[in-house]
Amino acid sequence: MGRIFISAGHGGIEQGGRDLGAIAGGTTEAQQMILLRDQIVPELRSRGFEVLSVPDDLSSAESIQWINARSRPGDVALEIHLGSSPNPSVRGTAVYYIANNTERKNHAELILLALLRRLPQLPNRGAKQDTATGMGFLSFTRDTILPSLLMEVGYLTNPEDRFIIQNRRREMALGIADGLAAWSRAVSGTEPTNGTDVTYPAINIKINNQTYGEQGIIVNNNAYIPIDLADRLGVDLTTIPGIRRLQYRGVVYVKAIELRDYNISVGWDAATRTVILRSILQICPGQIDRIMAHGNTSEVQLMMFLKANNEDALAQFPDLPKLYREEAAIEGVNYDIAFSQAMVETNFLRFGGDLKPSQNNFGGLGSVGGDPEGATFPSARLGVRAHIQQLKAYASLEPLVQEVVSPRFRFVTRGIAPLIQQLSGRWSADLNYGDRIMAVLRRLYESAGFF
Repeated sequence: MGRIFISAGHGGIEQGGRDLGAIAGGTTEAQQMILLRDQIVPELRSRGFEVLSVPDDLSSAESIQWINARSRPGDVALEIHLGSSPNPSVRGTAVYYIANNTERKNHAELILLALLRRLPQLPNRGAKQDTATGMGFLSFTRDTILPSLLMEVGYLTNPEDRFIIQNRRREMALGIADGLAAWSRAVSGTEPTNGTDVTYPAINIKINNQTYGEQGIIVNNNAYIPIDLADRLGVDLTTIPGIRRLQYRGVVYVKAIELRDYNISVGWDAATRTVILRSILQICPGQIDRIMAHGNTSEVQLMMFLKANNEDALAQFPDLPKLYREEAAIEGVNYDIAFSQAMVETNFLRFGGDLKPSQNNFGGLGSVGGDPEGATFPSARLGVRAHIQQLKAYASLEPLVQEVVSPRFRFVTRGIAPLIQQLSGRWSADLNYGDRIMAVLRRLYESAGFF
């Protein structure tokens, strides 16, 4: 039987100080996840499982390295977390898995159902691909060699979830242990155990509907492709830290999903055992992250994407996709980028924190004078217009077509940030801000069928 790795995810040691993760209700994510893990581990050991607990003084990257250095075929790894949100009504449990891995999705659902059998009071937020996260990926699901999942057991910022986490810890531990036991049994023995006689199943590869002349392989239920294929697509993965390279029968392979960050769609056809790669055909190369450009989606595609991520969003702002297309076109701004940024700033119009729907502030714009709630606009159209104008201030030297309504337009050094990534540290203090916008933009284009 394989072993089980458990990490109490809370950030570890970062920049010389302990990252306690989410903080709410007089407690921290770190404290609660360590207490929960310390009940899961002995429970699993009492059932005969070998469990390895990741040390708490490691950073996220060090935790993954610690697991990889000790991993063996048949092992599995789970990291437990607590969510946090500026909106205290957000709650529930979810499990994240590496995108496009049907087998791992089944494992995620296995753990979710086991927990919910013990604690049916917890809302089920579902098994989710790691592409649905703010950054568009999770290091724990991508970089861990063995099969891995990341579980948000609840939201520390929600009073009901916090009560369950603190007062029903035993039931929660038993539910997670039930799921881990079932997952471990499902995975054990499914991977080769002899390093010299390893045989990985072959899979087919299609690129833009054309069959590729070489095959890929399946490792831990993940599709791997020859690195030569990445080179042919113009993607250099050889210098990227954290990319796992696997040499098998004289060929170097990499995970197909790694291509997604280079605007290549990665899909899987289970019936034909084919990994399907598509590049963005409708969008000019080098233009996807340029703020001053044409948008590519239709109003209907924007509406469907918004509704898929928040089914109630259009009830309050039914014309928002139309407004972004119209206002951005006037100023020459890429409305796909502006709309994606608005989704990041408002959490798909759920708002929360300082921003309120009544402010019609979709870009997180500040006001002159430092109003703690930020800027407020009299209508959704003017709120969108201000957002577009502020983007143009950063991305272009051209004058505005319409009268200025963005309160801080005049304070921007014009043209300082023509690309999405250059908004990081400027529009937001978050140095990953551009990555978060790009993650939403890629999901938008995937949903629209552009790649």
